[in-house]
Amino acid sequence: MFPLEYPLQIIKKHKKYNPVVVDPFCGRGTTIYAARKGGLRSYGFDTSPIAVAIAKAKLASASSGDILMLATELLETEPRNIPDSPFFQKAYSNSTLRQLCSLREGLLRLDKETDESALLRAAALGCLHGPRASDLARSGYFSNQMPRTFASKPDYSVRFWKKKELVAPKVSVLDVIRRKIERIPDLNSPTVGSFERIRCVDARFSAPYRNIKGSILAVTSPPYYGMRTYVQDQWLRNWFLGGPDDVDYNTDIQIRHSSHDDFVRDLARVWTHLKKSATDGIDLYVRFGTIPSIKSDARQLLRASLEESGGWKLLYTRRARTASEGKRQAEQMKSDSSAAEEFDFHAVAV
Repeated sequence: MFPLEYPLQIIKKHKKYNPVVVDPFCGRGTTIYAARKGGLRSYGFDTSPIAVAIAKAKLASASSGDILMLATELLETEPRNIPDSPFFQKAYSNSTLRQLCSLREGLLRLDKETDESALLRAAALGCLHGPRASDLARSGYFSNQMPRTFASKPDYSVRFWKKKELVAPKVSVLDVIRRKIERIPDLNSPTVGSFERIRCVDARFSAPYRNIKGSILAVTSPPYYGMRTYVQDQWLRNWFLGGPDDVDYNTDIQIRHSSHDDFVRDLARVWTHLKKSATDGIDLYVRFGTIPSIKSDARQLLRASLEESGGWKLLYTRRARTASEGKRQAEQMKSDSSAAEEFDFHAVAV
């Protein structure tokens, strides 16, 4: 996740041209939210349903009262299925798990997505797991002790809870969600465009770009070469969105990581679709880096992808801040490994 300041600065620079903002690897919607703050229309694509669910909320607008009314309605229905694996039995108290399953199934049964449901879903995902509060009246999460940025694997979690003699807190799902949404300052602020422009699709193909025309400002951060396990690391949130109640290691990824050449060709396909949609010019800003454990050169890969796509002029390549600076996921996970080395690129179509 790159910091909000990055797309905000770019959007401020280009706002007078009124471009359409596009992020083909939108993740959790940082660029989308920056476009909202800047008053510009935006489109975002990602293959991760977790990322898309959170990004949609960045373009939704509703009152806290309406969100809580929907949550109350959904929580009144008895769930049809409650996972009974050792993980779920120890991750949540019986009453909290029952409420959580009611909310999950209720959201999945909705005929049509609304601003309220998009925000409620994203809020629930944010509360699904995290640190266990000492004062349950202030709890911000539903779960037993867990990281908040990723879901630890089931077997490891159960062993950890048993060893530490940790018991899942008995918390009210509605109360936790209420505390969550009350902390969002611009929940009901005006928004340009619709959350329906955030789609769970593969940016390598042409279909997502069909309705995008005009001047395009693309601000994105593709998955770094070798980064393959986002959905698996978010398996519990994926379950809440309708996925299996265990880790699925066969989940398809968007960009191929089988070789540098395959990776470059897939990135090039995305740049080509963006360029074809830009009937009135395009500025492409990319923040891209390397994983310390994977041998690759971010600058070489990105330049090669632009050359493969053809018709691009690279205006600059500069070193970005490291992934450990600011409120970044690398810092939140408290990893002992080195932070990713990142670079910023700016290219235009010629």
